[in-house]
Amino acid sequence: MNQAATPEYCRLMARYNAWVNTSLYAVCASLSEEERRRAFAVHFQSVHGTLNHLLYGDLAWLGRFMGEPYAIISLTQELYGDFEELRQERKETDSAIMDWADSITEERLGETLTYRSNVDGVTRTLAVGILAAHFFNHQTHHRGQLTTLLALLGKEPPITDIPWMPGQFLTAL
Repeated sequence: MNQAATPEYCRLMARYNAWVNTSLYAVCASLSEEERRRAFAVHFQSVHGTLNHLLYGDLAWLGRFMGEPYAIISLTQELYGDFEELRQERKETDSAIMDWADSITEERLGETLTYRSNVDGVTRTLAVGILAAHFFNHQTHHRGQLTTLLALLGKEPPITDIPWMPGQFLTAL
């Protein structure tokens, strides 16, 4: 079977995603609006821009996985200008990701999915398991950028390592 993820991996990463997003948003909430929007030389310019992109990416991939494509305007699309609205949608999306991960099967991960890339416009067909691995890797990549931005803004980033996840996340697997 040509897949890079298992149902167990998806469940672990969905719970990790929810935990670490909650931790990051708590630190981001301590920033002023000006600090959250301060421009840096990074892909999505600011903490707020990176948070928006992370949500956008998760909604786009979750929509593909569930057969309900998410309307795309651009990779830099601001979904929510208001931080608290963005935070609420993040919580709801993390819950939906956990629901998806809880329902995923080996068979589904081995199936293929055809999608059109929002990055280069190319249509690709890959195993859902490979795309699920990319989905979770994308989140980790941009959260790494967020921890750097938080440090640059003088904030202590939260611990983001899987072994530090609280027990309720690990026992739910």
